[in-house]
Amino acid sequence: MPSSAETFPASAAAELAVVERGGFVESRHAGSAIVLDSDGSVVASHGDPSALILPRSSLKPLQAIASVTAGAALDGERLAIATASHNGTDRHAAVVRGMLADIGLSEDALLCPPSWPGDADTRHELVRDRAEKAAVRHNCSGKHAAMLTACRVNGWDVATYLDPAHPLQVHIREVIERLTGVKTAGSVIDGCGAPVHVMSLEALARGVHRIGASSESSPFALHRVAGALVRAVRENPWVIEGPGGDDTLSIERFGVFSKKGAEGVQIVIAPDGTTVALKMLDGSNRAGSLVALALLARAGSLSVAEVGQALAERPGLRVLGGGSPVGIIRSTV
Repeated sequence: MPSSAETFPASAAAELAVVERGGFVESRHAGSAIVLDSDGSVVASHGDPSALILPRSSLKPLQAIASVTAGAALDGERLAIATASHNGTDRHAAVVRGMLADIGLSEDALLCPPSWPGDADTRHELVRDRAEKAAVRHNCSGKHAAMLTACRVNGWDVATYLDPAHPLQVHIREVIERLTGVKTAGSVIDGCGAPVHVMSLEALARGVHRIGASSESSPFALHRVAGALVRAVRENPWVIEGPGGDDTLSIERFGVFSKKGAEGVQIVIAPDGTTVALKMLDGSNRAGSLVALALLARAGSLSVAEVGQALAERPGLRVLGGGSPVGIIRSTV
């Protein structure tokens, strides 16, 4: 990875959202965003979508498709959790454990870091029970279980499945390049230990758009798997994040395909195929889903009124003063 590589500078960012407290704009979120319509044409662009970013967990849909095309036979909840950043509830853990049991592996095979669940109720219960952190509770454990499944099918070493030179990781990079249409600009290690690949925001958007435009009846296996992934996510929104999560709420309310990534990355595909990809330069995720849905509404893919109502109901977008709402986080694009 070249030492000079970096994301876009503040001078190339555009304001995407603001935080208002009592009518006073307290904070601003700047970044970059791109909107592709159903045929893949750019219909809106903010900031510099050609600049390099790290997609982080917004890359998971592409990684999941690669695991399946490598031989991991997954569907339903198991296919959805392969692309999830779940909050580690018992229900999520049960899906991952089932995947591992079917390939004869224990939780010890997961190389993502041991973690507490993101879900507060589950975490408190585990603490009361004097349980310890566990890899199965890590938000990426479904992605790792899918990778291990592909390795078992092919007879690949399961102890080194995160090595960038491992046959699975080579295949994943090749699939990502096929979907985005460009060579990756480099690779680094993500928070879960898996390789994450450097690309422009536009390249990410185009890869995600191709996933959204795919059909399960396609003559091409890659597109059949992509179509199945989209359906699995839309049919199992609880899997992708969990109770109260922005991605889960967006999928449930609007039937979109929604996937956030760490450090302010967000992708959303509307039912008609219109696609948004964005990156908040400050690394905050709190306004990503808000801005993405607002951009889809502006593009005519979602109802402006329904998006406004749904976002007004989200507790995470309310600004509180003394425990009562005194402001809001709102999109400015």
